[in-house]
Amino acid sequence: MKREGLTIILSAPSGAGKTSLCRELFKIFPDIKESVSYTTRKPRPGEVEGEAYHFVSNEEFTRMVEEDAFAEWALVHGNMYGTALSTLEEARKKGVDLVLDIDCQGALKLKEQFDGGVYIFILPPSMEELRRRLESRSSDAQEVIDRRILRAADEIKESRWYDFIIINDDFDVACQELAAIVIAHRRKTFRMLEKVGKLFDI
Repeated sequence: MKREGLTIILSAPSGAGKTSLCRELFKIFPDIKESVSYTTRKPRPGEVEGEAYHFVSNEEFTRMVEEDAFAEWALVHGNMYGTALSTLEEARKKGVDLVLDIDCQGALKLKEQFDGGVYIFILPPSMEELRRRLESRSSDAQEVIDRRILRAADEIKESRWYDFIIINDDFDVACQELAAIVIAHRRKTFRMLEKVGKLFDI
């Protein structure tokens, strides 16, 4: 029995530390891959087709939408982004573990379309700390930060339907908790049967 790949969906309000946790997760588990989305935006300097994104035309993306090829997709700042069902299904069949870094709206669509994902929500320890982190970036105007705080309040309400919640107060602890979730799901019986069969010839 071929080991089934694990699909990990991570969501968080901006400033909660999701990107840093993802980066650390890839260090802990070098064999975990990041899901490559489709987008209609133009490649930026240094971006390689099939690594950062699959870059497609508006027409091609629309055709894929009409054919129900996406597990989830969204229009963001004038460009379309989507996760192909074939990407997830192929990884699962091949036993490849994937991480998807998507917002709550995309995650909910994915849950409706794709069976078997592990949904993890990353929270800041408080709204005050979230604001402090956003302001410490010194890259956004105050009105942008205020908008993100308002949006965060709505996003946090969505955390109730996720499988796991990690509060990123202490980064090292949050990393340990995220790794523990991955390890536990990798050790589920149906994912271990192939290895057991090889070890004990059964």
